[in-house]
Order: sequence, then C-alpha cells, then structure tokens
Amino acid sequence: MKLINKATAVILLSILLTMALTGCQFNGAKSPEATQNSAEKNSPNEQTKGEGASNSTAPASENSEGQSAEAIKEGSMKKEGNVVLKELAFVYNEHTIAISDTANEDQMEQMLGKPDNLKSHTYRADDGTNMDTLIGFTEKVYTYPGLEIKTISIPEGKQDSIFHIEITDSKYATVRNIKAGDSLDTLKNAYPEGKLLGDGASNEEDDFRYEPSNYVDVMSFHIKDAKVESIQIYSLLD
Repeated sequence: MKLINKATAVILLSILLTMALTGCQFNGAKSPEATQNSAEKNSPNEQTKGEGASNSTAPASENSEGQSAEAIKEGSMKKEGNVVLKELAFVYNEHTIAISDTANEDQMEQMLGKPDNLKSHTYRADDGTNMDTLIGFTEKVYTYPGLEIKTISIPEGKQDSIFHIEITDSKYATVRNIKAGDSLDTLKNAYPEGKLLGDGASNEEDDFRYEPSNYVDVMSFHIKDAKVESIQIYSLLD
C-alpha cells in the first residue's frame, strides 16, 4: 500500500513538473510575440509623437516666414517701372502719361482722343535740321487744344516713345495736381525739390525747374505774374 502511495505521489509530482515546464515553454514562446505586439502597440504612439513634432515644427516655419514677410520694409524692394520718370507725367481722364512711355497713334487716340494735328518727320542727313545723331529716327508731333506731345521712334521698327510734353490748358494736371493757372506758392508746396532759375520776382517771368539727379529728364514750369503759365516735361535726346 505504501508503495502504491509513493508511486502515485511520484506520478503526480511528474505531472506537476511537466505542466510547469510546459507553462514555462509556452511563456517563452509567447514573449517575442508579446514583444512584437508591444512594439506594434507602441509604434503608432511613437509615430503620433513624431507627427506631433512635425506639426509643431510646421507652424514654427510658417511663423518664421510670416515674420520674414513682416520684416520687409517699404522701399526695400525694387519697384516696377521707373519711379522718377513716373513723376514726370500728367493725368487726363484717369490716364497717366509719362516721359518715355511707349505710345503709337492708336494708343494716343484712346487716351486723348483724335489730335487736331499730327505731323511726322524722319531725320535725314540732308533735311537741314543738323540733327546727325537722330538720322533714321522718326518724330511725331500730336497737337491738341492746350497740349502738344512729341514721340520718337528709333530705326529697325522700335516703338514710339514720348520725349516731350507741353501743357497750357488747366484740364491737364501733373501727377502732383499742378496745372496751368496755379499760383507759384502752390507750385512750390507741391514741388519743394524744385527751384526758380531766375530772380523769381513776382512781377517778372521766370522758370521753376524740377529735375531728378540724372539731369536728362526735366519738368519746367514757366511762371508769369506769379502763376504757372505753361508746363514742359521733356527728356534730352542724345
């Protein structure tokens, strides 16, 4: 009987040991899978954190760009067109017409209407003008009541460009709103950079000149009895 009990005990002990070893092997086999599952579970979190970092960086970059844009000062970037030449201009019916603007006959008619007179002359060596530097150039003169505009086109089919404007009618005002008939004081206030070329006595004629630093493009106001009698805007031709 004792032998049977001992045998039974040994068998039970063997069964328990076998179950214990099996459980250990089972746990050992699952641990890589558990690790993989753990990695897969953690991976989205890590990716989310990574995306969060990326997103947090993006606004910083956008803010940086915004700050850069705000840091640009007015006048620090090159403006389109020649700002100086745009000052040498007059305004009529919402059209701004400036020295060096290109303007053919159709464009002139669209801006100012049909001229009272239109003359055209192509310079030649034997035309008696002694303008050798302009040989081959074609000059056109558009005449309107109180306004005369001259254009020049160089050879080889280049477009006409304005090089001379003379205004005597008050309906044509400069871009600073000075027109024929305005007082000398009004003119000085509008063009403080300009100067009288003569003595400037109010009872005598004089010329008030406004010109940029290139000394080629000029706006000249003829003064008579302390008022603007006429305005000339011109560019010296070589």
